[in-house]
Amino acid sequence: MCPPARTGIGRAVPTREDVTELLSAGHSYATAARELGIAPGLAYMIATGLPADGSGAPPPVDEARLEGGTSQQLVNPPAADPVRKAHVLDWVRGRAERELTRSP
Repeated sequence: MCPPARTGIGRAVPTREDVTELLSAGHSYATAARELGIAPGLAYMIATGLPADGSGAPPPVDEARLEGGTSQQLVNPPAADPVRKAHVLDWVRGRAERELTRSP
């Protein structure tokens, strides 16, 4: 793989050839992006010319390279399910009780 071009601020920018070479070698967009040090959505955009959030025209999708079957999952980080903490729930419950018993 040839080294990516450099921008005026000294940061490497992968080319379409860089991304497609990795895809041809068997990488997914996510793993190709990791190799290039960019976001998966950017790797998708560089390779296809379309935004990964689906706002462009429908692309001819190579679904084998999309983990999960859609390009949308390349755009934002996965949602996290926060852990419940008893002391936080107790504080919220106490705060609500104080608000309800407060005189106007």
